[in-house]
Amino acid sequence: MPIFLFGLVGAAAYFGYRQLQQETARVIERNRRSEAEHRTGAHGTLERGADGVYRLRRD
Repeated sequence: MPIFLFGLVGAAAYFGYRQLQQETARVIERNRRSEAEHRTGAHGTLERGADGVYRLRRD
């Protein structure tokens, strides 16, 4: 029974750590993009949609 409990806690810690890494990468990318916009004086980042029209990127 304790082995099952330790396994469950370990699995939860592993998945929590992976989620934290993904969130950190997303925030770092958003901050990098924001700093670049600030340097250039832009008011947002444009991205091209499937229909070929450029729109502001939404986070």
